Amino acid sequence: MSKLTPLPLVILASALVVTACASSRRNPELAYVERPVEQLYNQGTDRLDRRDYTRAKLFFEEVERQHPYSEWARRAMVMSAYASYRSRDYTTSISGAQRYLSLHPGGSEAEYAYYLIALNYFDQITDVGRDQATTESARNAFLEVIRRYPDSEYARDARVKLDMVNDQLAGKEMTIGRWYLRSNQTLAAVNRFRRVVTEYQTTSHAEEALHRLVEAYLTLGLRDQALAAGATLGHNYPGSDWYKMSYQLLTNEGLNPETVDETTRRSFLQRLIPGGK
Repeated sequence: MSKLTPLPLVILASALVVTACASSRRNPELAYVERPVEQLYNQGTDRLDRRDYTRAKLFFEEVERQHPYSEWARRAMVMSAYASYRSRDYTTSISGAQRYLSLHPGGSEAEYAYYLIALNYFDQITDVGRDQATTESARNAFLEVIRRYPDSEYARDARVKLDMVNDQLAGKEMTIGRWYLRSNQTLAAVNRFRRVVTEYQTTSHAEEALHRLVEAYLTLGLRDQALAAGATLGHNYPGSDWYKMSYQLLTNEGLNPETVDETTRRSFLQRLIPGGK
């Protein structure tokens, strides 16, 4: 498809009718002027190129309004959601992508629609001190992209971003776990650190989580579990400062993590529950 020459700016400006006032804050609309579908679509992409996302969205919506049953309308639906994403109107973007998927679940743009939903959640992730519901939504959305389109370029990018999302979620678990540990709520702390080790073991927080488990298990008097956690830490991160601290804690209790056999280390993830065999 060749991109058509855009209309002169003065004509575009006159075609845009802003129906909202400051008090009502309704969305602007384009006055209805019947135009070829390619022209409307190309005007939308031209506005995207200029980073005029509000007007880009208007032109894509006009494609749907004037040519609702065309292939262009289906594409414009996703492009409208993308324009909303670029303008950081995440709620509208997610809603638009979901509307496309409900109407065209097998459409050629479905792959991107799933990915766009994930991007919207990803861009809203906040620091670990806040609620991570949006981060969980991003994780689920990226997993959906990978599940449905494992060999696509979007899945490749989703895997990269998923690592970042998992690191964020693990960081939240660590923050809560440390607080429980300081508050002498040791069992609650164990559950948080255990989740990091079992669900987020490839993140940067797994190393510290194993050390914190050593601390917590020793506090609870669960020497075997503490020893297994320390041995696992030493096996995977032998030169780390966390292992040095765990080694010191364990040897002070007469326990040597370097004597633990490989079978015990390998079975550790199945024996994380306090008191488990």
